[in-house]
Amino acid sequence: MKGGEFLDTNIHIYSIDTASLPKKKVAIQLVDRIFCEQTGTISIQVFCEFFWVTTRKIKNPLSSDKANSIIKNLSTWNVHLPNYENIENAIKLVSKYKLSFWDAMILESAIAMNCHTLWSEDLHNGAVYDGVHIRNPFNPIH
Repeated sequence: MKGGEFLDTNIHIYSIDTASLPKKKVAIQLVDRIFCEQTGTISIQVFCEFFWVTTRKIKNPLSSDKANSIIKNLSTWNVHLPNYENIENAIKLVSKYKLSFWDAMILESAIAMNCHTLWSEDLHNGAVYDGVHIRNPFNPIH
């Protein structure tokens, strides 16, 4: 059985962003549950995107030190360090599923880390890509 849950960058950003309080609440609950259950998986790409967006792009940007502190806490999760083979696999996913390269890299990290779920609002909610179930926490499947 597959293990682990991968959270796309947007979920982590919503967990600290004050611009969308309903999404923030849902994101915090999800991140907290995954911390407690120790099922979290993340990639270097997510760390980089999180730092860039939270220190420059959100309404109330974090300081570099605060963003780094959050990343340090998240580094206790299973961390995927992509290599060239992962890039090749992501390129194949781009063609296979008509994804952007960056979404394909996130999906490839989830696949490589044997995750059963990828939480994201960027991919098709309810889809299954190479055995990884896509779930949007802000638009649950009923």
